[in-house]
Amino acid sequence: MGIAGIPWWTTDIGGFHGGDPTSPAFRELFVRWFQWGAFCPVMRLHGDREPKQAQVGTTGGAACLSGAPNEVWSYGEEVYGICKKYLLIREELRPYTRSLMLAAHEEGTPVMRPLFYEFPADQRCWEVEDEYLFGDKYLVAPILAPGLRKRSVYFPVGAKWKVFKGEEVYEGGVTVEVIAPLDTIPVFIKQ
Repeated sequence: MGIAGIPWWTTDIGGFHGGDPTSPAFRELFVRWFQWGAFCPVMRLHGDREPKQAQVGTTGGAACLSGAPNEVWSYGEEVYGICKKYLLIREELRPYTRSLMLAAHEEGTPVMRPLFYEFPADQRCWEVEDEYLFGDKYLVAPILAPGLRKRSVYFPVGAKWKVFKGEEVYEGGVTVEVIAPLDTIPVFIKQ
C-alpha cells in the first residue's frame, strides 16, 4: 500500500467478524496480528467477536446483538501481557512513527517498505515477500502461520541488524533462522 502511495493504512487487528476470544487458536492469531500491528502505519484493534451477546434495548444501535468483549484483557492473562508489551512498544515508537507519516506526507516515502526500497542493489531484497521495513530503521519478519516459533530471516546487504530489545547482531547478506516464541515478533534495528 505504501508503494502505491497510501501511507495511512491498517487492518482490523483480529479481523472484524468472528473470532472467539476463548479459543486458543484465535488467541494465537490475535497475538501475532497484534504484534504485527505495532509495526504498521496505524495500529487498530477492531472487531465484532463471537459469541454474540444478548440484545440490549429496543431502538437505535442498541436494538442489535453485540459482540463478545474485544479489549486486550478479554483474551486471558498471557495474551494481555503480550498485548501490553506491544502497546508499550508502539507508544515508544510514537515519535518515529510520526516522523514516518510526516515524510510520507511531504515526500511520498512509504511507511511500510519492501526491502528493495532501501536496498535496491541487493538482488535478494527483490525476492523476499514476507519481510518489510518499517521506515528505514526496523526490519520486520512477521510470523504468518499457526504454531510457528521460529522462522528464516534474510538480512539485507549494506547494514548490520541488531535484535530489537536484544543484543545479538547479524551481518547483512545472510539468512538466519531466528526464534520467535509467542511473545516475540522478529524485529531488527538497522545499525
